[in-house]
Amino acid sequence: MNQRPYRDEPDEHRRAKHPEASSPGNGPASAGETSGGIHSRRGSGSATPRQLPSDIRGFVNRDQSLQQLDVLFMEDRERAQISTVCIVAGTAGVGKTSFAIHWAHRIADQFPDGQLFVNLRGYDPGPPMAPDQILERFLSALGVPHTAIPADLEARADLYRSQVAGRRVLIVLDNASSVRQVRPLLPGSPGCLVLVTSRSRLSGLVARDGARRLSLDMLNEAEAVSLIQSLIKDYRHNDDAEEITELVHLCARLPLALRIAAENAARRPQMPLRELIDELRDESALWDALATGDDEEADAVRSVFAWSYRALPESASRLFRLLGLHPGSDFSSRAAAALADIPLGRARRLLDDLVGAHLIEQQSSDRYGFHDLLRAYALEQVRDEEDPAFQGTVLRRTLLWYLRQASAVTAVVIPGAARVALADVGHDGHDITFPDYHDALHWYEQERHNLIAATRSAATAGFHDIAWQLPISIHRVYTTYNDIDDWRITAPMALVAVRTTGDRAGEALVLEGLAKLHTQSNDPLAAIEYHQAALAIRRDLGDRLGEVSSLNGLGLAMLRAHRLAETKAFFTETYQLAVELADRRWQAIAANALAYTYAELEEVAEAESRHDEALTLFRELQDRASEGDALHCASKIYRMAGRFPEALAAVQDALVIAMDFDNLAWEAWWLLELGQVQAALGDHGEAVKSYHRAAVLHRRLGDRVREASSWDATGLSFLEQGQPQEAAEFHRQAVSTFRAVGNQWQLALGLANLATALAADQKDQEAVLKASEAERHLTGFGDPAARQLLERVQALLTSLTP
Repeated sequence: MNQRPYRDEPDEHRRAKHPEASSPGNGPASAGETSGGIHSRRGSGSATPRQLPSDIRGFVNRDQSLQQLDVLFMEDRERAQISTVCIVAGTAGVGKTSFAIHWAHRIADQFPDGQLFVNLRGYDPGPPMAPDQILERFLSALGVPHTAIPADLEARADLYRSQVAGRRVLIVLDNASSVRQVRPLLPGSPGCLVLVTSRSRLSGLVARDGARRLSLDMLNEAEAVSLIQSLIKDYRHNDDAEEITELVHLCARLPLALRIAAENAARRPQMPLRELIDELRDESALWDALATGDDEEADAVRSVFAWSYRALPESASRLFRLLGLHPGSDFSSRAAAALADIPLGRARRLLDDLVGAHLIEQQSSDRYGFHDLLRAYALEQVRDEEDPAFQGTVLRRTLLWYLRQASAVTAVVIPGAARVALADVGHDGHDITFPDYHDALHWYEQERHNLIAATRSAATAGFHDIAWQLPISIHRVYTTYNDIDDWRITAPMALVAVRTTGDRAGEALVLEGLAKLHTQSNDPLAAIEYHQAALAIRRDLGDRLGEVSSLNGLGLAMLRAHRLAETKAFFTETYQLAVELADRRWQAIAANALAYTYAELEEVAEAESRHDEALTLFRELQDRASEGDALHCASKIYRMAGRFPEALAAVQDALVIAMDFDNLAWEAWWLLELGQVQAALGDHGEAVKSYHRAAVLHRRLGDRVREASSWDATGLSFLEQGQPQEAAEFHRQAVSTFRAVGNQWQLALGLANLATALAADQKDQEAVLKASEAERHLTGFGDPAARQLLERVQALLTSLTP
């Protein structure tokens, strides 16, 4: 078969640069979904993650504990039937994280398949990380596309265990608060090592999961002295050994306090150590008067914090305490500048001062964070020293900065997306300009968790306008890149907030976003309810353009549910309203939607008429992305009409557009249509190649339904070639997936195809069972295709039943 070629570049050299012009097979896109931006982001990490933080500068001592951990590890390695789990337990500030990271670097070369690291934030002032959030990060780092990550915790844990099975991965879970937080993150097969740090003993992991535990005590006196000396040796040379020992005891031999005290001494090399010790004693005496005395180590740490904090210049101490109001666990220099309302250069200098004093940690070139004890201390200081009204001003300024940046990201990544009118639209000079989508996406990836934290903080603080506008401003990015978890967390907060404000137009936006969330999550019935609620509000407000969007969304959800009569009605209403409003772009979208729908209803002439209109309009609008989808629709129409050469030309033209846009999602779906045309032309060998390529891409993109559709089509080609046994295996694979995702129409179709293959392979009894199940699933559908399929199934049952 002479076929028009299109590029077939290695996927690792290609990016999907544009969002889908439509949801192929599920109808056209909403307005704003056809222009630039990236459609499908691959996993954000590599298949061999290297997430271990840098080794600890100046790490000394702990030799005995390190050797103990070496022994535990080697013992478990020799007899392990499952992955080794080691717990490093100890009090706050004892140096668990530094110890774990240092030991992990010693053994990292024994884990060639990479390292995973996460701070579980078990004792942060804010909420700890949930296991499903952590699994999303780990799966992404292991190379799983975001679209392939399941929604529920159990399915994520299963996929995670499958990903690490047979691999040697080092997994460091820092700052765990409970067994429940850790257990879903444990691999299920030998080869990996899980290293957990916690203030808790996590006895459940020891009893049930066979974990080994090392309790990390305070440094002994000699070790603590050695640590102090290693940190001050380049700055101070004549300190008395007894005074250093005295300083060690004032710090309760806790590494966190010792490092801060040593830095304080190093920064003031001309001041006698005795004077520094007296300052710390005074601070300690003051704290003793306020403290309960129940926790001497905690009291010592707090005294060191206060001593170091009061030694800072006022500008640095002010930034330190204000950073306690930041909603997230880490922050950039620009976020700090916006929070404190100071120039960026000054913010960076002050952050360097705080890093030097060991009061914050520099995690990368422009990311900073707190030890959880220090974050709690900063928050206490801002509450003690700043007026509540001023605290509110600082928090709102910070949240508004995140709101503006989120809106700017969406504008760059998805330029056609509808914009939300923002609260306090003015800016204060701290905003970031994103030159292109790479910069915008980089910011988004860095700040994703902070956007959730900012939404939660806005809701808690009563800034309801920000609490709904922030997630709605970024939700198109969430759904485009399938960061469904983020939208699932923030959307309910947005709905409560917008209803509190009484902004009904905003409420409709949030409801529509929730509808899209459920459509994308394969829950069309819930999507329909949300779209109907948004439509009712927009009609009440007289928002005609919003009404068009809601009607189109309802059509898409109905099409996903294969409720074709209702699909046709909603798309017809969308089209009529678009024409009335003289909105040519919406008219084109609706015409294309109707073309798809008429094709599904097997009304070929009407489908072709609507397609011609849509294609003409898309070309007039110079919307080449949507033109590609219209050509895909044309191929389906021509194939149904028996005009196979025209169908082949149309789908090949569509694929050229997919390749020009480097959009793997379009290519994957349109390849399936190419295979169906090739099969119709009798070229089953080429059809199987197209189906296989489509299945591979859909798996890579995480689209399980379309991957299964590719296998189902492959089965039909094998049956046509007289290979029913091979056909049945492909149909079984497809049916299993359709059943798992709950797609009733595709399940009925797959079962019918499987029954046909089984009958051809003379497995009549099993064929009857599958055909009977298909018959049951078809009872709820009344369109022509469903009636024809039902007739086919019933005829098969009649032929197989004595």
